[in-house]
Parts: sequence; C-alpha cells; structure tokens
Amino acid sequence: MHRTRLLRRRINRLTWLFIVGLVLSGATAIPLPGELNLLVNQMGDQGGSSEVATWLGRVREALAQTQAVHPFLFYGTDWLAFGHFVIALVFVGALRDPVRNRWLFDFGLIACALVIPYALVFGGLRGIPFWWRLIDCSFGVFGFLPLWLCRKWAKELESTGR
Repeated sequence: MHRTRLLRRRINRLTWLFIVGLVLSGATAIPLPGELNLLVNQMGDQGGSSEVATWLGRVREALAQTQAVHPFLFYGTDWLAFGHFVIALVFVGALRDPVRNRWLFDFGLIACALVIPYALVFGGLRGIPFWWRLIDCSFGVFGFLPLWLCRKWAKELESTGR
C-alpha cells in the first residue's frame, strides 16, 4: 500500500510539472514583442556583439516590423499558446487515473520525441540558427524524462493492481 501511494504521489508531481511547463511555454507565446524587448534590454552590454545578441536583435526588429504592419500574424502565436493550454488540460486525465490514462504518457513521449526532428528540419528551412534549434529540441528532451518516469510508474501501479 505504501508503494502505491508513493508511486501515485510521484506521478502526480511529475505530471503537474509537465502541465505547468506546457502552460508556461504556451503563455510565453502571446506577448512576444514585449518579452523580446525585455530580454534584449536585460542583456544590455552583456550581450555585446555575440551571435546570440545579434540574433535576438534581428528577431526583435522583425517582430517590431511585423507588429507595425501585420499585427494579425501574431494571432498564430495566440493559437500556439491555446494548443499548449489544451494539451496541458488533457493531462488532467493522467492526474485523475494514471493507470487507465497511461496512453497520455505514451502520447506525450511521442510528441516530445517528434519535437527534435521537427525543430531541426523546419528550423533549418526557416533559417533558424542551429544553436536556437537545439534550445527548441531541449523542450522535447526535458519533457520526455518526467513522462517516461510517469509511464514506468503507471505500469508498475497497473501490475500491482493499482
């Protein structure tokens, strides 16, 4: 009985971690110009003429031009955020019954694995620097670990009869 409670607590915590990560990731897709201005301003002289500072300056300029001329394009990032929120909401099912809804962990693992080729291929097609694509890939890597553990523990719960 003690092991069952321990596994449920672990699954609960890591599932919440994953949900919070999705929500925060989605929320950051909405105020892009303001966030980027804050980031570039925070970097200040520390950024200097590094490749990162140059890239962020270029992105900030592109976002400012887009916002001035075509603000409706940001509607796409609003929907990106919505997608993150909905996926996070789905994982509430795993909180409620991690054994019956273990398929959610499988779904999440597949999605995390697909982040890597998606970021590498489409980032390359869009001219995103390789180092930035690695940052994007890290979302899949960091999401994979808690989901893998949750899946493992849910299988263990299932084998013990919940």
